[in-house]
Amino acid sequence: MSDANPATFQEIETARLLLCERTGWWAALLRRELAAPGVPLVQTRTLADCWAELEQSPASFLVLELTRHNARELLWRLAGLERRFPEARAAVVADRWLAEYQWVVRAAGAVWFCCSPRQLAPVAAIACRHLAQAPQPRQSFVQRVW
Repeated sequence: MSDANPATFQEIETARLLLCERTGWWAALLRRELAAPGVPLVQTRTLADCWAELEQSPASFLVLELTRHNARELLWRLAGLERRFPEARAAVVADRWLAEYQWVVRAAGAVWFCCSPRQLAPVAAIACRHLAQAPQPRQSFVQRVW
């Protein structure tokens, strides 16, 4: 029996908190709401970058900012999320003037819709609960021992 090389096992984190937004405003507000300080928050600026991160962490929780510029792409990606990444979940945040999108976004697959900073506490709670239940990454025997 030969020793397994840890480098041969794919180094993937199964779940992280991925936040896709343009400005960093939602990230600052969300960090204040997170109860667990060690929650791995990854910020991206585009949906394409967010999905690239999701490829590396397929059971992640996504917080996606809806804007009038990305609405079509966000809805398209959100509608395919469960099929492509069955263990991932997403919440959507938006400015108040986009509140009318709530039911379309939920129908596309979002577990929560938020258009106010005061509504971020439930998003943080849902995200932490999702991350706590995520499967652990596959490890080689050597990684488990050390």
